[in-house]
Amino acid sequence: MLLTGGLKSLLPHVLRRIIRCNRLGVSNTSGMAEGYKQANVVILHKSLADDFEKFCHANDGPLPLLYRSQPGDWKCPSLSSDSDIRTDCLQYRKYEHGACTGSLKNLKEYSEQLKDMVTFYLGCSFSFEKAVQKAGIPIRNVEQKCNVSMYKTSVPCYSISMFHCNLVVTMRPIPESKLGAAVLATSELKEAHGAPVHIGDPGLLGIQDLSKPDYGDPVHLHPGDIPVFWACGVTGVEAIINCGAPLAFTHSPGCMFITDLKNDSVGSLGGVPQVHCISQDPLHFSIVSAEAAQKIKVLETLIGADPGEQGIAPLRRQGELLAASLAMSHARAVLITTGFPTHFSHQPPEENDGPPGALAIAAMLQALEKQVAIVTDQRAMDLNKKIIEEAVQLGILKEPIPLLSYQRESTDSALKFLCENGNPGRPSRFDHLVAIERAGMAADGNYYNARKVNIKHLVDPIDELFLAAQTIPGITTTGVGDGGNELGMGKVKDAVKKHIKNGDVIACDVEADFTVVAGVSNWGGYAIACALHVLRCCEIHERYLRRAVGFPRAASKSLWLPALPSVTKEEKLLKTLVQLEVRSGKTASLEMEVDGLPFYNTHSLMIEKLL
Repeated sequence: MLLTGGLKSLLPHVLRRIIRCNRLGVSNTSGMAEGYKQANVVILHKSLADDFEKFCHANDGPLPLLYRSQPGDWKCPSLSSDSDIRTDCLQYRKYEHGACTGSLKNLKEYSEQLKDMVTFYLGCSFSFEKAVQKAGIPIRNVEQKCNVSMYKTSVPCYSISMFHCNLVVTMRPIPESKLGAAVLATSELKEAHGAPVHIGDPGLLGIQDLSKPDYGDPVHLHPGDIPVFWACGVTGVEAIINCGAPLAFTHSPGCMFITDLKNDSVGSLGGVPQVHCISQDPLHFSIVSAEAAQKIKVLETLIGADPGEQGIAPLRRQGELLAASLAMSHARAVLITTGFPTHFSHQPPEENDGPPGALAIAAMLQALEKQVAIVTDQRAMDLNKKIIEEAVQLGILKEPIPLLSYQRESTDSALKFLCENGNPGRPSRFDHLVAIERAGMAADGNYYNARKVNIKHLVDPIDELFLAAQTIPGITTTGVGDGGNELGMGKVKDAVKKHIKNGDVIACDVEADFTVVAGVSNWGGYAIACALHVLRCCEIHERYLRRAVGFPRAASKSLWLPALPSVTKEEKLLKTLVQLEVRSGKTASLEMEVDGLPFYNTHSLMIEKLL
């Protein structure tokens, strides 16, 4: 019997010959024939073959099709010169009517049945191990001399006819400092599953316990390692189980067919990928192309202009717009709040900075098919209802947005508002909260406008939702502001106190996870809408969002473009706010201006630049 030493440098045809003679004393092919492609194997009746091929093309992340044989053909000439699929895998599994009925060393006794069966060879992540190691990244399962861990997830594949199942993934522990290198090393290797489909907490994939893989062996994480998940060809095994075919064969998970093909890259999918952390609890990283990230950086720079000379430069933190937009891109349901009653002696007291930016974010979230709602002060419900109705009439929103209010009735009111039965362990109603130009609570518990006037009597305690969100796993928050007294600006409160007029009194004390600082808060809303569009048009990010199952959503660009803010739409919306007597922030005038800055040639110009 040959053991593992030296197997990584043996040529594929030599390894296949050794396997054929049943002389290999190992349990999996991880680390063998370094630099050559390995393949998952699915063998089924020819009557099912066309549908299974369509299923592979519809889910090419887990099931990259390398070769489909003719019925009864045991060879695969484009993958290897001398192979026989009946003998050249370490171990096979036999399935009858969806049940595994045995493990086999070879399939020779089924030669007669195989004459009416078709073999599918599907890409395998073992193929990318050499590229990962070359990038200086350890392969923990090879170090630990065990099979890779494989898990069933809660992510449904795209169904074709009788083929349906959830995605199966492999997990490899990667040191946090090497995450970017691991994504880069694998992203071009599409036939070996390409870039990861998830980085971070396994619970986000529906995996409860990493120590109990569904296939393969548990792999130990070293301190500082992050679990990284790639789509896995064992997804095909799950599809075979669910289709209930009278007879089918697969490789035994981890026991791959080794091809003669070098594992060359097949070209990058939409640029160079970057990895960004978007949540600490649960730990969650996202992937985006460098090009998309750079565009969003430019958006962030644009909105940092300060024509009103408020002195916001020391408050700005680079990368916050990208992080906030990535978190929203991953969110299922987003709650937006706005409303700053700075004009306490007028009715209504609201200013016109905030609602347009909030609606710009909401419009893009609607186009991206997210659930979205707005929460505001009870006294301002009628006003906000009118604004939303007008936004639908103007074509800004596809449909009306649910309008909510929040009141503190008990110590757990915020938890009850955000979570099912007030239990933070249960799914939350929203997984991202956005405050844009929303009055924020200062350190003394009061709410102040820029002139240091206490307006607490006009403000409902929506801050409590943001404070509660800090204690609930899975909810992230964004604050958008232009002066430091807005909800969420607690993250930069030290800079506000030092650099903003009256900052020592008015600075908001409540933090958001991400703080987007803009010359005018509406600009922050416009930039978030634009950034969400950039992300969804990024092939690398879009693939990561859908976990590499189903078809790319690039065809939907025509649905997203009309949701972007435009000069025409924003002009009409501002006219509507003037008619509703919602005033400019600094001047309290009912003119076509926001924060004392004219709409034409200031705000209109910013919208054009962002677009």
